Amino acid sequence: MTAALLLLGVTACGGGGASDGPAELRMTIWSANEAHVKLFDEIAAAYVAAHPDKVSKVTFDPLPFENYTTTLTTQLAGGKGPDLAWLLESAALDFVEAGALVPLDDTLEDPAGLNPAVMKLWQADGKTLAYPFSNSPFGVFINTDLLKQAGQEPPAAGWTWEQAIAAASAVHAKTGKAGLVVRDFDYKGWDNLATVWTGWGANAWSEDGKTCGFDQQPMVDAMTFLHKAIFTDQALPGPGTTADFFAGEAAMTISQISRASLLEDKFAWDLVPLPAGPAGKYSVIGQGGVGVLKQSKNAAAAADFLAYFTNAANSEKLAQFFPPPRTSLLTADTLAKANPKLKPAQLQTVVVDGIANGKVKPSHTGNAELSQAVRASLDPLWRPDADVRTVLTGVCTAINPLLSK
Repeated sequence: MTAALLLLGVTACGGGGASDGPAELRMTIWSANEAHVKLFDEIAAAYVAAHPDKVSKVTFDPLPFENYTTTLTTQLAGGKGPDLAWLLESAALDFVEAGALVPLDDTLEDPAGLNPAVMKLWQADGKTLAYPFSNSPFGVFINTDLLKQAGQEPPAAGWTWEQAIAAASAVHAKTGKAGLVVRDFDYKGWDNLATVWTGWGANAWSEDGKTCGFDQQPMVDAMTFLHKAIFTDQALPGPGTTADFFAGEAAMTISQISRASLLEDKFAWDLVPLPAGPAGKYSVIGQGGVGVLKQSKNAAAAADFLAYFTNAANSEKLAQFFPPPRTSLLTADTLAKANPKLKPAQLQTVVVDGIANGKVKPSHTGNAELSQAVRASLDPLWRPDADVRTVLTGVCTAINPLLSK
């Protein structure tokens, strides 16, 4: 059963009655990062202290990223779902369109101050159904020590994918370490490759979600470039090989500022925008939203906590890891206060400018089934002798029936 069908079942069943006395809230999250959870706990503790009559406890429940949405929807279908959930952009449409979420317009602080462009995915019929507390453009973290060791210059303004792959290939050839890592891809998380193919003007599917884009020329060109970078230039670790940039095992990694907490200053580094592609400069944004589940027995208390969790003061704290949708806080100076490891110039070019001009990672209804079909159809691409166009045509053959639903 798909996530969308599970959610429809959840909506039909509805939630239980309100619990007696102060509520105990549970919110599922996909990050088990200690720094993230510590900050969440601090915000929750302050809320409980100020509202003991409403909420006695807030528990943040990390679920494995790999099957996060599947686990969440299974919990909901079994009547054991959380009160609140951190939702990934890839599954946003399933939750929003299934009516599984409580409208938040009457509880959120200053809804007029939210950036309309980043709210789009989380709204339907004029209602805000989740709050995108994280709007994080992807950038490239650079190990400048490794580049220097390989005789390569640090990226300059206007760098291109050709330059990035040439430098990454040289690092691997001269040091034996990885050149470039697309973090969280690992030949499984295909949607993270949007950070590459968008530079060619490619799309997984059309804006209305009905037409496959994998067999279109921009995607063929982007994937041909990537295939060569992996198997000919050896600029990226091949299938079955891993390298952790933050442990000094790679020269570059495509990631977001939430990962900056992993930097331990064991090597000199920089953060720069994604390289320009044939289609020019671009930015790709990963989003995470918080929603209140209609199934919750404590929906009113959960919505009140969500409003506190995302108010201006707490959004400024969360900005250390998660750039907020609040326009007043999306400045390099404000973000720099919460991100002491990053310079205002880095935050301006990667985050502020990236949000203003960025494109959100792929999202579609029936995401779980669709994503699995794409992943399985792309598997033949990750071989040295793969015929790129044939593989990508096969992706469209596999997902066209799903896009037309």
